[in-house]
Formats: sequence, C-alpha cells, structure tokens
Amino acid sequence: MPDLGVLNDLGLTRPPESTSSSPSSGALQQEAFLELMIAQFRNQDPFKPMENGDFLGQLAQFGTVSGIEDLQNSFASFADSLYSDQALQASGLIGRDVLIPASTGVLSGTGGIRGATELPTATPSMLVQITDASGQLVRRMDLGVQEAGLNYFDWDGLNDLGQRVAPGAYQVEVVAGPDGMREQMPVMLEARVDSVTLGNVGGVLLNLDQLGEIPLADVRRIGAASGG
Repeated sequence: MPDLGVLNDLGLTRPPESTSSSPSSGALQQEAFLELMIAQFRNQDPFKPMENGDFLGQLAQFGTVSGIEDLQNSFASFADSLYSDQALQASGLIGRDVLIPASTGVLSGTGGIRGATELPTATPSMLVQITDASGQLVRRMDLGVQEAGLNYFDWDGLNDLGQRVAPGAYQVEVVAGPDGMREQMPVMLEARVDSVTLGNVGGVLLNLDQLGEIPLADVRRIGAASGG
C-alpha cells in the first residue's frame, strides 16, 4: 500500500475505514487508493524511485482486499437468501409432528408419548422405561427383537397395571441388547410444532407444544400434520 510516512509529510492520510455497506463504498475506497498512490509517485525521492515490482505489489494487495470484500458481500447476500428460504420452509411445519432429541416428554390428559431410538445394530431385546418426576418407574415395555436403524415406540399413558397415569412430565429411557449387556440408547420424542421464531442472529427456532424452543437443525424427522 502507499507509504504512509510520505503521505503524512504531505498532509495526506488514509481515509478511515467505512462501515457502510452502500454500493458506492467500494468505488470510494478505490478512488482514495489511487489518489494516494499518485501523490506518492509525484513526491517520491527521484534518486530512489519505486520499483516496478513494488508498484505491482501494491496494486495486487489492493486487488486482494477488494476481491475479499466483494466475496464477503456475495456470501452475505447468499446467506440472507438461504435464511429466507429456511424460514419459509419452517413455516410449513406448523401443526406437524417432528422427531427431536429429547428424553423428557409431557403427557396430556389424553393420548400418549411417541418416540424413537437409533440402533447401531440389530438387538434381541429393546426396553422402554417410563419414570415420573419423582423417579418412580411407572411403565416398562419390552419391544423384543429390533432391527438396526430408527425404531419407534408408543406409550399409551398407562402404567404396568393398565391404569391411566396423571398428566405431566415423564422421563423416557431406552436400553437395548442381550440380558446382562444392555446399553442405554439415545432417545428422540415426537412433538407438535406450534409456531416458528426467526432468531435475531440468524437461525430458525421451532416452538414445540409443551417442550419449548429447538433449532430447526435438530429435527430428525418430520411427520404428518397433527389433529386438533
């Protein structure tokens, strides 16, 4: 870039960097750069003129900076476009069920809790255990042999005696494997999307029925629209 020492002697300084994103800001920076460089040429030491390589090097540096700014502007525009598309797609999820990573489900007065787990390999036994807020086991379901991959389960809201349990939050645990070698598996639960929130710093949040907000990126699978 132009020698600041020479420019300061001439009463010329580099203009402060602008934070404006207006279309003309790039042109103004280029004009200022050329004016400073011309001033440097006119006032350089005639016994130590600027070498061609130095001149080309300064132009290359400016070209690199200008190119990076253009690239950043292009990426910003591209990101805004993706964000708008993502928000539009997310709005179509309202009223639908989504499968998300969660181990605590909320049981309403009717219905139950549906979820799934991802098994790395087939298993001879998969158990789903439901506990209440106090840690008391209320239901134990043995789903038997399961194949590798995504496996769903349904809890109807009844305890092991066939009685309807009280509405509220319940912890869901899945263990799989042969007797004596069972391992805990990751749990995902289904929830209905009530609304969509656009984050202030980018990103789309889904507001789930009784489960709060989650990022759209956390959704594992999208189901059909829920009734009611």
